[in-house]
Amino acid sequence: MSQSRLTELTWREVRRAGEQGIALLPIGSQEQHAAHLPMGTDTLLVEEVVDRALALLDQETPASPEPSAAEVVRLPALPFGHSPHHLFAAAVSLSAATLGAVLDDVLDSLVTSGYRRIMVVNGHGGNDEIMRLAVKRFALRARVTVAACSYWTLTAGEDEAGRPDVTPGHAGWFETSLMLAARPALVRTPVPARTPVEPPPLFDHPPHPGLTVERHGEWERVDGSTDDASGADADRGGRLLDDRARGLARAIRAFDAASR
Repeated sequence: MSQSRLTELTWREVRRAGEQGIALLPIGSQEQHAAHLPMGTDTLLVEEVVDRALALLDQETPASPEPSAAEVVRLPALPFGHSPHHLFAAAVSLSAATLGAVLDDVLDSLVTSGYRRIMVVNGHGGNDEIMRLAVKRFALRARVTVAACSYWTLTAGEDEAGRPDVTPGHAGWFETSLMLAARPALVRTPVPARTPVEPPPLFDHPPHPGLTVERHGEWERVDGSTDDASGADADRGGRLLDDRARGLARAIRAFDAASR
């Protein structure tokens, strides 16, 4: 399985790749990540996982690939997502309707350009439901096979590196560990310990299993993070990134095999 970047292809190469290939769209966000992580954390991390996964797939490509071998065409990451819950501090947020329309237009453009297999890989929790609905809705009206996932849900199951209870969280141990591995220069250190918040926010601690509960002002009350990031670790973050990349590589291979 080979790979290329849409930005670097000519239009004829884009058309040719679409005959057998898979278009891969990463989506992220620009939003507050407490005081120690940059606004683009979600975009940077989904790009890192995607690039590591594609590097793994590239290593598997034989020296003389068969003409029918699938090509993965990586689109530039969509840097904006649905983040109204982070506007109390700072964010660049699209409404749910706008994000859905953007995804619909991108998918429609890819199909018009010749693609029949598309995968969306998400890096921000606020995008997840909108992305999945956009994929379901699009496949009802276009002759395509479309897949969607959030990178933290795909694991090879080989090395969790601990702390599954705070995955992915927000600006906490998980994301900070990943950023220390992927983009350490952008992490403001030392990372301060998070002051315990009582009562805990309902979006992370619903009063009954199966309930989704949102209460006005919760994100501001917890100062923009879900858990203590002061113990974040670059080595464990690197292992988590590699595990998610292996999981994504396996998912791309499975999607390729199932959608030919």
